[in-house]
Amino acid sequence: MNTKTMEGLSGASANMKLVNTPMRVFREAKRRGDTATMERAMGYAGQFFNKAEEYKNKAGEGTREEAEEIRERAEEETKEIIEKRKEEREKLEERIETGKETGKETDTVEISEEGRILLEQNSNLYKTDYQGTKPDGYKEAVIYNKTGETVQQVQDINIPASI
Repeated sequence: MNTKTMEGLSGASANMKLVNTPMRVFREAKRRGDTATMERAMGYAGQFFNKAEEYKNKAGEGTREEAEEIRERAEEETKEIIEKRKEEREKLEERIETGKETGKETDTVEISEEGRILLEQNSNLYKTDYQGTKPDGYKEAVIYNKTGETVQQVQDINIPASI
């Protein structure tokens, strides 16, 4: 919190509390009919109220300054992040260019013959051929209820709809 904001808030609060004393004196003087004391008490109350207003304005000014500082810091941080990203992108592009010049790719993946066979076998398990028959080893998904018994799956239901 900004210093001006803290000073403004505490000053306004203190002066608004101080207004209560002359207002109490004003009410007592009004009951007695003492107009001179009433005028003097209202003068003091007005002074405290004006001071509280000044402090309120000071707090508002401090809040605006603080918001401006926060906005400026956020802009600076954004600029720094953009600059870092540009540098990272340039480094990456440079690595890619050096990889092309040397004839080596930057990242390569090699799959062994055993891995290729396993991949082919596993991908065939879940495919059907163009005639709709399922390959050997294909298993239907099973659904269980709360008691652990298998439940028959609901087939696609066609519901006619008019639009």
